[in-house]
Amino acid sequence: MKIYRIAFAALMVFSLLFSKSFAQKNFAKDADDAYKFYQYYEAIDLYKKAYAKVKKDKAEKARIVFQIAECYRMTNDTKQAEVWYKKAVSAKYSDKIAVLDYADMLKINEKYEDAIVQYNAYATLVPSDPRGAKGAESCTLSQQWKDNPSRYEVENMKALNTKEMDFSPAYADKKFKSLIFTSSREGSTGSDYDAWTGQSFTDLWLIAQDKKGSWSTPVSIGENINTKFNEGASCLNAKMNELYFTRCGFEKKKQLGCQLFVAKKKNTSWDVPDSLKLAPDSCSVGQPSLSEDELTLYFASDMQGGYGGKDIWMAKRTKKNKEWDKPVNLGSNINTEKDEMYPFIREEGILYFSSNGYSGMGGLDIYKSEKTDDKWGTPVNMKYPINSPGDDFAIIFENKLEKGYFSSNRKGGKGSDDIYSFIQPPLVFTLQGKICNDSTKAMIKGALVKLIGSDGTMVEYTSDATGLYQFDKTKFLPNTSYEIQVSKSNYFGKKGKESTVGLERSKDFVHDLCITPIPAIPIVLPEILYDFNKWDLLSQYQDSLNGLIQIMTDNPTIVVELGSHTDARGSLEYNDSLSYKRAKSVVDYIITKGIAGDRIEAKGYSKRVPRTLTKDLTRDGFVFPKGTTLTEEYINALKGNDKKFEAAHQLNRRTEFRVLRDNYVPHADTTTNIVAPKIEVKTDEESINKEEKMQQQPDNNIFTPDNNVKSDEKTPAELKQDSLDNAKKVVKPIPTPKPKTNIKTTPKNTKKPVTKKK
Repeated sequence: MKIYRIAFAALMVFSLLFSKSFAQKNFAKDADDAYKFYQYYEAIDLYKKAYAKVKKDKAEKARIVFQIAECYRMTNDTKQAEVWYKKAVSAKYSDKIAVLDYADMLKINEKYEDAIVQYNAYATLVPSDPRGAKGAESCTLSQQWKDNPSRYEVENMKALNTKEMDFSPAYADKKFKSLIFTSSREGSTGSDYDAWTGQSFTDLWLIAQDKKGSWSTPVSIGENINTKFNEGASCLNAKMNELYFTRCGFEKKKQLGCQLFVAKKKNTSWDVPDSLKLAPDSCSVGQPSLSEDELTLYFASDMQGGYGGKDIWMAKRTKKNKEWDKPVNLGSNINTEKDEMYPFIREEGILYFSSNGYSGMGGLDIYKSEKTDDKWGTPVNMKYPINSPGDDFAIIFENKLEKGYFSSNRKGGKGSDDIYSFIQPPLVFTLQGKICNDSTKAMIKGALVKLIGSDGTMVEYTSDATGLYQFDKTKFLPNTSYEIQVSKSNYFGKKGKESTVGLERSKDFVHDLCITPIPAIPIVLPEILYDFNKWDLLSQYQDSLNGLIQIMTDNPTIVVELGSHTDARGSLEYNDSLSYKRAKSVVDYIITKGIAGDRIEAKGYSKRVPRTLTKDLTRDGFVFPKGTTLTEEYINALKGNDKKFEAAHQLNRRTEFRVLRDNYVPHADTTTNIVAPKIEVKTDEESINKEEKMQQQPDNNIFTPDNNVKSDEKTPAELKQDSLDNAKKVVKPIPTPKPKTNIKTTPKNTKKPVTKKK
């Protein structure tokens, strides 16, 4: 593939030796020789001539077809490579690798469904090779990445690129306004062409940007750097006065690799470069990237000791004027059995490079790896649009900004390889919504909206006349989770959640919230039942209080009254005590959930306040119509139907709450219930009448009762026996605590609690 020529500035160049001296009688041998010495452009024509002369040898024909496909792949003509690999597979070429190569070309040409078929076919033919399964997986990922691109915006540098190869940019000044890049454009040094690609040999070129952002005409970097053969990928030190670059040597009848050179700046030109000698001449070394402190040099090489074709290596030195130590391979966390090239060390511990050894989009993809505790992390694909189905490589960043340049031969470019700019626009998030009345849906003016971020920030907004609240990009930030709290006098508060964590696209959030008016009348809680003659709150009914606990948690300034009611059976004295104890058991449980005791005024109403239904209710199959008041007279009239009689009594047994005020000031020490709750047995008739009037409310305004629970109060037979027993003895009344007296433990404890000092 042409990209390998790019990787080492054409690697080996022997076009002068072989371009005019091939014998014409054995085209297959001549083609094989040209292929051996990387002259793929010329080998294609020779193989086609050889194919025309083969008559009956099917195996040789299949081999030649495969070799033609290989040459097209190496010159990066993926469309023709696809055609010829398909022919090789149809001709039953002996090496199953043809199926894998065919699948690769289909993927590069964005024919993902067809590629998956061929990858699966290869996996069946060679089950021990994981590349089949990985290839099929990469097709699925590629389509997903294209459908959900990253935030990077990519643009072809049309003012810089030509129809020839333009690639491997490097910043050439401290202000990032000029670039040195590699190109085979017209005007390159030397008059010969590269038999690998059919284009001129590559040189290093310089281009600069003026104050208006316009690019100048590229100029050759100078004769001390450029030769008649290939010069390639480069980088500069922090002071921009030392140039590290790749140069590929040439000597007749010898295979010389590429090496790294360094040249110092002399006035406005570059001095004669020196070779770094990091590997034997038979190996190729290229594509340098220098750390900011200039003590570590990263590069690509095929020297011995690697993991595959080309690997990423590094060499260190103790001081800038010292020699480089022996190169060290970056290891298996970075390198694969295939090719890893074009390293770019952005900051110490953040490495970018290109590879065709991972599940990428096709050809070379750009990856990022971060070092932690002296170990490189798993490489992360930069995804689309940085990567494409083609070759994407040689990325550079402008300091710590998410902008820079890279090279690609993707579709839509001006030439075979082009330079692209990229930038990641800042994430911009906003949040707005409307606050409405949950009952009437009318917009609410003057609601306080608090935005509390996981980063510790808190901002407020008061809704306007249209109910609108809004937070702009300065208050609603990326990678932050938020809680939205809405509050207004005489309304229950409400909370919402939004998060920008992990989002890679700017977004305008809309979050409307409707808040519920606080009713002046009691709200019936889901039913809470007790064992016979018991007041301990059973665990299966604790969940019935979660709604109230949540309301009190969400509304930390409200104080509530909790009222406990019994049915009409039994004496007032008995039910006074029972309702008191049951009210207290509820209060005790609520306090264990972190609710301050002085936010609750608990009252036992005994059987004094029968329930009035504000809507039809069904209990045990019986319908009780709206407007019914469940008085003792009404219920006694149902005695002919025992089940309905019991169901009516059950509706009277209830626990209610209502909001008394919303100006409670929470204690500084929220971990301690400083003041005990108020618990009363309600006996004042005037207050009872007031409570009766306040029952005109929906029974399921906030909570939905369980309509299928069973009675646990005394049965009629048990109550009759109680009456007989009471007639035989004098009942000593159970002490009733005085109204508004703070109780901490039992009804007998009427002492004023001790308040802890802060």
